[in-house]
Amino acid sequence: MANEKTTIDEWSVRDLEDGSSLNITVVSCTELGNKSLPGLQIYSMGNIINYEPLHVERWAYQASKAGVTDYLLEDQSWMYYQDQFVKFYLVNESPLKARVSVKTRSSKVITKDYELPFEV
Repeated sequence: MANEKTTIDEWSVRDLEDGSSLNITVVSCTELGNKSLPGLQIYSMGNIINYEPLHVERWAYQASKAGVTDYLLEDQSWMYYQDQFVKFYLVNESPLKARVSVKTRSSKVITKDYELPFEV
């Protein structure tokens, strides 16, 4: 069976300082990762973050080890500036969720959650 991708959500946060936008696209996949199981891909700024069972299992372990439920994926996030960023999280509770927080210089923080199609 071929991987079927379905766009779940597309959104953008505009920066009124320079007219740029930070765009987010969330895609549901029927086969993702080494086990070819359902998962989510989030596209932002030319990067793809895969929320697939093997990655999420490791992130969930790291979250429980750190004692947090909202585990920031520092390696995947863009946080060079404090007044503009794109942060990706794993919300380590049942059901598991992917969280995206976006801020531009002229906007407030906009956060959206997406339920993952699996449990670990």
